[in-house]
Amino acid sequence: MVTQDFTNSTRQLIDSLKNICAAYGLGNDGNEFKIITQVFLYKFLNDKFAFEAKKISPELNQEKKWEKAVSDMTADELEMLQLQMGPDTARLKPEHFIAHLWNRQNDPEFAKLFDDTLRDIAISNNDIFAVKTDGGAKVTLFDRVSEYISDPSRRDAFCRAIINKIGDISFESIFTQKYDFYAALFEYLIKDYNKDSGGKYAEYYTPHAVAKIMAAILVPEEVRGQISNVSCYDPSAGSGTLLMNLAHAIGEQRCAIYSQDISQKSSSLLRLNLILNNLVHSIPNIIQGNTLLHPYHRDGKALKQFDYIVSNPPFKMDFSDFRNELDTKEHQVRFFAGVPNIPKQAKDKMAIYQLFLQHIVHSLKSGGKAAVVVPTGFITAQSGIDKKIRQHLVDEKMLAGVVSMPSNIFATTGTNVSILFIDDANKEGVVLIDASSLGTKVKDGKNQKTLLSEAEEDRIIATFNAKEAVEDFSVVVSYDEIVAKNYSLSAGQYFEVKIEYVDLTPEQFAAKMQGFTDNLDRLFKESAGLEQEIRQQLAGLRYE
Repeated sequence: MVTQDFTNSTRQLIDSLKNICAAYGLGNDGNEFKIITQVFLYKFLNDKFAFEAKKISPELNQEKKWEKAVSDMTADELEMLQLQMGPDTARLKPEHFIAHLWNRQNDPEFAKLFDDTLRDIAISNNDIFAVKTDGGAKVTLFDRVSEYISDPSRRDAFCRAIINKIGDISFESIFTQKYDFYAALFEYLIKDYNKDSGGKYAEYYTPHAVAKIMAAILVPEEVRGQISNVSCYDPSAGSGTLLMNLAHAIGEQRCAIYSQDISQKSSSLLRLNLILNNLVHSIPNIIQGNTLLHPYHRDGKALKQFDYIVSNPPFKMDFSDFRNELDTKEHQVRFFAGVPNIPKQAKDKMAIYQLFLQHIVHSLKSGGKAAVVVPTGFITAQSGIDKKIRQHLVDEKMLAGVVSMPSNIFATTGTNVSILFIDDANKEGVVLIDASSLGTKVKDGKNQKTLLSEAEEDRIIATFNAKEAVEDFSVVVSYDEIVAKNYSLSAGQYFEVKIEYVDLTPEQFAAKMQGFTDNLDRLFKESAGLEQEIRQQLAGLRYE
């Protein structure tokens, strides 16, 4: 009940912040999202500090205004308090507290005070919370929020409205809870930025069902709590939904998160997600940069290899500007199946997922596991890079299986998708699941979306993990059988063809055959009629 009440209250806070942005001319503006996420984070860091401070000094719980009690501490007392806090808690000064800004909201130039406060928090915590670029620069925690308001005369009022709103609820009561609920909360936070065929933030958004299935198959229930000191990587991380689900399955303190993504917005979102999910220790491993051209994570000169890899890479994207740089001897081992050519038309349809998939295979430790979202066409393509990658996975015996998902599981794309599971330790029994008939279709704005029920998600997970063959749903095949089917990973190609035998009298057989004959006659007549109609229409066009 505590979690549900908190979730409802937090959704109301997010809606209120959106209303404030709209009132000041930033509704559906690209900067609205930056403001809301940064204000949300400022609120979270304040309440996390309060929670940790009261845990260390229980007497603060007795204070009506804990902020004043902390402000009254000597410099040595405050330093000692901060030293006892965990590494995932921001080091705040009394002048950083929301209550301090609330008390000073009538000061002249309040917007400058507000921005200076956020920037000082960012600078004071730069070593913990800054995200690096592949060039070594650091992206700090906060921007100057008020400067997104183009009219300087309205900035003070805008910041006052924010401060008055974020003091209404407290996050403190939720820090003892498991953090899984943040996934749904995070979806709500970015939902308005994923409308109308994806919007600006579609690349950061993976459906919860996909993330859950990937994590539950990579880390089955029976091994949870037994895995420790492992590395988890996503080379196209977006907001980190897949990494968060994987970390929850393993245990946040039992794994280290690594990622890279070319988008600065993506890296900021992922940082927020790590902070919300008790994974601050991994922020130094979050890199903003081009994974394919400049992969950052290394062990010495060699690319770093990981225990677990998850990814929902972009499928099609124009990378023609650096395509030839990838097709060189330097990258030949990594891109073992080749680099896609540049189409003569529609360069934006270059199959960039093929490169990410090869990078993932190359970045996997011996005995490691990976789960990757791919277009379903990948699993049956009879030539080219797709087939070479499948052939490598099968010949090297490092394939766990494939789950073919229902259409429109992503509301933002009509492309059918499958989840490819790689397991370097799986030397026999590959599971192929056709889940395309599952789910319920619903409208999501202008798009149609397929939603899986919890029971359907659990059915996919249980069938895969048990390596169970279920009629018209799943098969378990050997590597030799896959080779015999020309390396196809489509479950349907391995389902048994069922032949029904029925005893018929001679009269019944004759009637059946006559029915087939009549049906063929009808189809021929319809075909002839259609051909005649087309000829007449063409003749009419010529006369005109």
